[in-house]
Amino acid sequence: MTGNDASNDGGVPNGAMLVRFVDAVAGDDPGELTAARTAIAETMGGAALTDTAAVAALFDAIDRVADSTGIPLEDEKAAATDSWRAAIGIDDFTAAAEKGSGQ
Repeated sequence: MTGNDASNDGGVPNGAMLVRFVDAVAGDDPGELTAARTAIAETMGGAALTDTAAVAALFDAIDRVADSTGIPLEDEKAAATDSWRAAIGIDDFTAAAEKGSGQ
């Protein structure tokens, strides 16, 4: 479920707007992130924007906790990220070397 298609709401009120925000947070276009934040603030209010940003940040934190505890990367994610992990040298990190192949 990605993209800005209004029909892509996941059955949640303002869902497409929330998906747009998540895509912008994960993306690399500062203008799109600003536009997504503005849309949430104008439509749902400042408190909703704060809550939305907090949830997005929490998911990032949960992922970091999982990584730091040594939870292995799922096989399909390892396969999907193999080339870019090699390109940026992440498999050379100590924890990856201990587990083998970044997993």
